[in-house]
Amino acid sequence: MSTVSVVITAYNEEVTIADALDSVKDFADEIIVVDNDSSDKTASIAKKFTNKVFSQKNNPLDIDRQKNFGFSKATKDWTLSLDADERVTPELAEEIKQVTRDQRPMANGQIIGYWIPRKNIIFGKWIQHTGWYPDYHLRLFKTGKGRYTKAHVHEDIEVDGEKAYVHTDLLHDHINSIQQFISRNLLVYAKNEALDKVSQGYIFSPLDVVWFPAREFMSRFFAREGYRDGLHGLVLSLLMAAYHLAVFAYIWEEKGFTQQDVSLGEVEKTVQAIGKESKYWFTTSEIFNEKNPLKKMLLKTKRKIG
Repeated sequence: MSTVSVVITAYNEEVTIADALDSVKDFADEIIVVDNDSSDKTASIAKKFTNKVFSQKNNPLDIDRQKNFGFSKATKDWTLSLDADERVTPELAEEIKQVTRDQRPMANGQIIGYWIPRKNIIFGKWIQHTGWYPDYHLRLFKTGKGRYTKAHVHEDIEVDGEKAYVHTDLLHDHINSIQQFISRNLLVYAKNEALDKVSQGYIFSPLDVVWFPAREFMSRFFAREGYRDGLHGLVLSLLMAAYHLAVFAYIWEEKGFTQQDVSLGEVEKTVQAIGKESKYWFTTSEIFNEKNPLKKMLLKTKRKIG
């Protein structure tokens, strides 16, 4: 029978961590909590569920790689990486038990890592589109075979071997307020992504200040069907556009707020290009939702001629 270590790394999560730990207490063979020097009751709450509570200094610009410390403390066959705002349902726990017990070999060897879909709750609603579902993340892996290798917070765990998928959702109580979105995404994650782009040799272009947020909005609202999530989808698409504006601004800051001329003509061409791309996506969305074959054909013609 395979055993599972659950590893949670947390910083000032006194409001959420008890629910996360409660969701795995009857399922995990070992619970490991790493407290990132919290100033609240995170550590004391964790100690009610496990005696394996460790501490390390918090580094908001290297959030994910800090989790490797917790992984190194795992002693069971498999490791499940969990965030403090995530919950393992009984159904997911049962599927994890099944896949870790039933180790069928693949062509290139045994499966050592599993992608798990997340059901994101944002502003009180399950967001089924806008790029937030099924939101697969590699969270379950053979102990000692997985680790975070990049500082960028949106990267996944890398594993040394074959990967597969589980089908049951991991519940993610993601964002509950605008303040939380701003403090987490605009002040921390956007800074991380900007530094990551700079380290990868991003070539600075002033007009990206327009393209970054515009493309993100179109990607979220149209390509990933954010409009199907109603007002939530529209607001979230705009907030993610603001996130990418912040990414650009942080890159500019890293470049020393370099002074560059931006002509009105260049800005006009950029805005026109964005307008053309937006028109394409509006028409494409209409085509997708249109049930009448004749109207669908007319819309396709409209999109073709621009």
